[in-house]
Amino acid sequence: MIQNATFRINSPQVVQETIDGEVVIVHLEKGDYYSLVKSAADIWSGIERGLPRGEIIEEIVARYDGNREAIESAVSELIQKLQDEEIIVVDETERASSTATPDPTDQTKANGKKLSFEPPALQKYTDMEELLALDPIHEVDELGWPNAKVEA
Repeated sequence: MIQNATFRINSPQVVQETIDGEVVIVHLEKGDYYSLVKSAADIWSGIERGLPRGEIIEEIVARYDGNREAIESAVSELIQKLQDEEIIVVDETERASSTATPDPTDQTKANGKKLSFEPPALQKYTDMEELLALDPIHEVDELGWPNAKVEA
């Protein structure tokens, strides 16, 4: 894999939000949603900031305590999974050498301790259509929420 490859979120098909350290991603065309936590959320942060794969790996190695080769492999595997799910795509635009801002959530330098590395995981959920069907807001009459639709 190319270390200087950069990626971008595959929008508008993909939307995402970070809530309390968890990245929630929705692929609007596929109807799937995903969750990234811990090291996976840190890798996502690097992708969001437009960092090349090599710089993302360096950030993770600096932040986490673990075998460098294992970290490199795990980062590359997650990036590949994100590409396979069409969540991210290779960014073909020309960029100057990295102008990305540092990760504001990086606590490693502040406290001097590295976190224990756990391989990143992409949690995939395919039941979004079912969840939307259960959503009571979609079952309302003309008066709107919270008035339930009366079946005749």
